Amino acid sequence: MAVRLPPMNTLRAFEAAARHLSFTQAAEELHITQAAVSHQIRTLEEALGVKLFRRLNRAVRLTEEGQEFVLEIRKALSHLSTAVEKLAAPGAGGPLTVSVLPSFASKWLVPRLGRFRQKHPEIDVRISPSTQLTDFQRDDVDVVVRYGKGRYEGLHSVRMMTEDIFPVCSPALLSGAKALRRPEDLRHHTLLYDDGHVDWAMWLLVAGVEDIGASQGPYFTDSALVIQAAAAGQGVALARGALAADDLAAGRLVKPFNIAIPTEYAYYVVCPKATAHHPKIAAFREWLLDEAGANDSPQPDC
Repeated sequence: MAVRLPPMNTLRAFEAAARHLSFTQAAEELHITQAAVSHQIRTLEEALGVKLFRRLNRAVRLTEEGQEFVLEIRKALSHLSTAVEKLAAPGAGGPLTVSVLPSFASKWLVPRLGRFRQKHPEIDVRISPSTQLTDFQRDDVDVVVRYGKGRYEGLHSVRMMTEDIFPVCSPALLSGAKALRRPEDLRHHTLLYDDGHVDWAMWLLVAGVEDIGASQGPYFTDSALVIQAAAAGQGVALARGALAADDLAAGRLVKPFNIAIPTEYAYYVVCPKATAHHPKIAAFREWLLDEAGANDSPQPDC
């Protein structure tokens, strides 16, 4: 006689609650109410005929049966997720969903995306700008492009490109009574700040400039916005090379000084190992590497 399995939603609720040891945090992760999590776990306990949690005043703890059961459930969910990934191979149809930082999407990826469409008209790309870390088991995302140190444990990660950081400004700031000719001339101009991985204090130190406040000026939480402000003549920004490349080529921005500092961060193409060689993901990754000129130095899997 076949055993009747509990509903999948009760198992997911149990696994999340067991991981967090909190019905409230499990509810936040699953985007349901705390009462719904409690109800689903109670339904699971009744179906199994055992108590999985000990309810305390302000906390929950797994029973001995719960501790054993959650290990098996995690294995089962992992196997199920892998099976679904293999079955729903990107090459079998449907769009390729790419999660990218908003600044990278607007300043680098989108202006080049037409070339991918010309090369692979059979692949529909869906761009999802986001600053949040992707959970490939939960989110409807096939591949991500992230800016960091490449530490993406358990995932397939390839370094796409590195970059330097350097000042940029509108061409208008190169002329006039307070023209930018030397780094010391920055004291007469507004410094624009990127709230990410860009550090004016470090650049000024490398340039040998003192007596300039390295923390006073407008802050932007999006790197594309600080570049836009610089192009509009609102001040001088420290730009990441990839994001400023098109504006420099078009003459909207200029580099007033030939002083750049390297960054320990780079752009990485990341996806699950199980889907790394699916046709759509592989095609998009190779195209990104071609566009970035990084085919000669890919980083091995993390």
